[in-house]
Amino acid sequence: MNFRALQYFVKLAELKHFSRAAEACFVSQPTLSTQVRKLEEELGVSLVERAPRKVMLTPIGEDIAHRARHVLRDIEHIKTAARRSKDPATGTIKLGIFPTLAPYLLPHVIPEIRKHYPELGLQLAEEKTDDILRMLDQGQLDAGLLALPLEAQGMEVKVLFEEPFVVAMPASHPLSDKKIISLQDLEGEELLLLEEGHCLRQHALAVCQLAGAHERVDFHATSMETLRHMVAANAGVTLMPMLSVKPPIPPTDNIALRPFAAPAPSRTIALVWRSSSPLGGFLRKLAESLKVKPASLLEF
Repeated sequence: MNFRALQYFVKLAELKHFSRAAEACFVSQPTLSTQVRKLEEELGVSLVERAPRKVMLTPIGEDIAHRARHVLRDIEHIKTAARRSKDPATGTIKLGIFPTLAPYLLPHVIPEIRKHYPELGLQLAEEKTDDILRMLDQGQLDAGLLALPLEAQGMEVKVLFEEPFVVAMPASHPLSDKKIISLQDLEGEELLLLEEGHCLRQHALAVCQLAGAHERVDFHATSMETLRHMVAANAGVTLMPMLSVKPPIPPTDNIALRPFAAPAPSRTIALVWRSSSPLGGFLRKLAESLKVKPASLLEF
């Protein structure tokens, strides 16, 4: 079975377009079409339903595309193991990190990584949690920085730290007179939250349920920075992870930040990778450089 044919077929299954798949594989369309056709002949089944201006996979084509992705992932594992067997710290790590963590954590940990692994290259992908898990499973990423809990099989998880949440409110809000906020203080409050797909939204909803608060249903932010500016514009109250309000992130005018009374709501940040990854040993060491000191997570 031709390795290239599997690559071409998987890309065709992803893009559902012969020309775009060929372009993505850096080959001509006739070359890609010929390889896919030969794969069908070898297997004795039709993988693709060809129609004018439309490409669909047959049911068996969907199944084989799924299996082929795992075959290609395992082949990539073989190449990776051979390439990095001597010294993983001199290679490149493809690391996924979700948007409500990436810009706030990286300034704290990159200097530590550079100090201990000066020759290590980091290729970062800022994606939502579900996309990171999918890319991990398909071998497109080596590891992911994610918030627990996760629904993922075949993954090794190394807990890094607990990141508390703080309450962000307009400076004129009545709760700004308090130095510390209890969950009971949020009862009846209408909180600004992120849109579906962000793990921070699920954490905030859990706090809402505990506190007797509710979300503002007519507005869902697409990013943490949108939430920050909406609070500054007197649009409401929200929860923010501690790292998102610490230097080097500059303070925002008209926002009062207050910590929760202990035990403060928090999210657990972990490094996650495939249990079968040949980089497991190195990733366990790298995790030490990705930890944030507890003292830096208690003040802002």
